[in-house]
Amino acid sequence: MRKLFSTGYTGGAVSFSMLILRLMFGGLLLLHGWPKLINFAAKMNSFPDPLGVGHKFSLGMTVFAEVFCSVLLMMGLLTRLAAVPLVICMSVIVGMVHRSDLLGFNFDKIELPLMYLTGFLVILFTGPGKFSIDGALGK
Repeated sequence: MRKLFSTGYTGGAVSFSMLILRLMFGGLLLLHGWPKLINFAAKMNSFPDPLGVGHKFSLGMTVFAEVFCSVLLMMGLLTRLAAVPLVICMSVIVGMVHRSDLLGFNFDKIELPLMYLTGFLVILFTGPGKFSIDGALGK
């Protein structure tokens, strides 16, 4: 019972927590990105283009982040590098795609991207933990 209320922590507990965080956030975002990848041709002309780089390129960058970076994150391979596009992607969704919802305090549409953004920021700052390929390689 004393351990339950303790403020102490171990490196193993932090690493296990990072594993859970990486698997959950990476896996759940992969579920959002996979339909975009397999329906790329159908979505490429209607996908939002908040950065003004073209619908196809915006979709490509989103698929790269949501599919490929999520897989790297789950494996714990190049974790911090993979977290950067994910943070950027979620920041664009919150700050540009749903800007009016953010400014109007309509959090229904931005709640999920805000949670993803928070999780990916934690992973970016903390790193993958020792239960990862990066941890096994000593990076």
